[in-house]
Amino acid sequence: MPIEKENTAPPLHLANLDPNAADVFEERPDHDFHYKTLSWQFVSLLMIAEIVSNGMLSLPSALAVVGIVPAVILIMFFGIFALYTAKLLIDFKLNHPGVHNMGDAGYVLGGWPAREILSFGTMVFAICGTGSELLSGQQALSTLSNNSLCTIYLLVIFAAATLLVALPRTLDRVAWLGLLSVCLITLSGVVAMIGAGINPVPRRTISATVPTSFYQAFLAITNPVFAYAGHFMFFILISEMHTPKDAMKAAWCLQTFATLFYTIFAVVIYVYLGDTVASPALLSLPPSWAKAAFGIALSNFLIAGGLYSHTAAKIIFVRWFRNTKHMYTHTVLGWIVWVALCFAAVAIASILAIAVPIFSYLIGIAASLFASVFTYGLSGCFWIHDTYRFGGWPSLQRKPGQCVLAVFTIVSGAFICVAGTYVSIKLIDDAYKDGLVGKPFSC
Repeated sequence: MPIEKENTAPPLHLANLDPNAADVFEERPDHDFHYKTLSWQFVSLLMIAEIVSNGMLSLPSALAVVGIVPAVILIMFFGIFALYTAKLLIDFKLNHPGVHNMGDAGYVLGGWPAREILSFGTMVFAICGTGSELLSGQQALSTLSNNSLCTIYLLVIFAAATLLVALPRTLDRVAWLGLLSVCLITLSGVVAMIGAGINPVPRRTISATVPTSFYQAFLAITNPVFAYAGHFMFFILISEMHTPKDAMKAAWCLQTFATLFYTIFAVVIYVYLGDTVASPALLSLPPSWAKAAFGIALSNFLIAGGLYSHTAAKIIFVRWFRNTKHMYTHTVLGWIVWVALCFAAVAIASILAIAVPIFSYLIGIAASLFASVFTYGLSGCFWIHDTYRFGGWPSLQRKPGQCVLAVFTIVSGAFICVAGTYVSIKLIDDAYKDGLVGKPFSC
């Protein structure tokens, strides 16, 4: 639960320096932009739209590597674990209403150096997330068009649409798109499962467990780990809720839906397609079914990409214009900067996706370095910081079980970070050795 404390917020002119100040967004009737408008229901939809996206498409291949039993256990475990760390993160946000993003949280934990590191990490991961959705959108368009157009053109077209989704200044403007996104990604998964069931792979191999090396096993583990890696956006989403204390309801909806949907989708696809299932799994379906599933999921990729790029832009925008008129009213400077930031986020992601042949592998490195820390490791730090700050050592000593869990989240995040980075780097090395790396700007 959030920790009760006296109001010690600094004067308004210090709010840019201290995220412990009053709420990051001020609400006044004369404002043109009202940020604190989201209900917990819409926040849950936006969370699902962002997290349950192209990440689920790699889960069936994890079952092919380690078997059904270990993979399902991992999917369920990390879903429950992510719910726990979400609670720690939400409590931290309620204790520090001025925290808008991971950079602000870093300032609370370790001053300006931590703020810059975590802000940079959040923007890098958000841009990589945008690039990942752009690649998924390009892949979907290629499948739908029978590869009749250069992939670069398809990616640029999808990037332009993604920019339009990112442009609204407040998240309530895209809240209904979250509902559409959730419906479509769910329907896409159902269509894929039906397609797999109607067209099972003959003489397929299905294994309860599969003996494998540490490298292959951890490579499979990263799929369910990173499928839940959306906590880096939680502070931003909660900041725009009209009742932030309801955020845990949104987290429950997210993790319940994601965990059940991930498990059902991964098991059904694997059972019917066997250990030859591709990643993304839709590529293993017959062409007509792949087109149907990709076509339905296309809008989800678009909306998730827009949310990622919106996040990257808003971190900088709020940093520059917090407590200024440009934040709340229509000003030429405010709109120029906002549009430029959104364009830059999408443009950088597009350039990386087109010009860097190993970009898909770099996404894995970014996820290992930042997503594991944001989703798991830092949550333990948040709990320890606030428990000590508001109660000292006696408070920590009275909660040994919670201390152990907090330390476990920190160690787990560090382990996933190091091991995931190692696996991602080895993947790049293997890809070069096997000649799988293409050329920049190639169709």
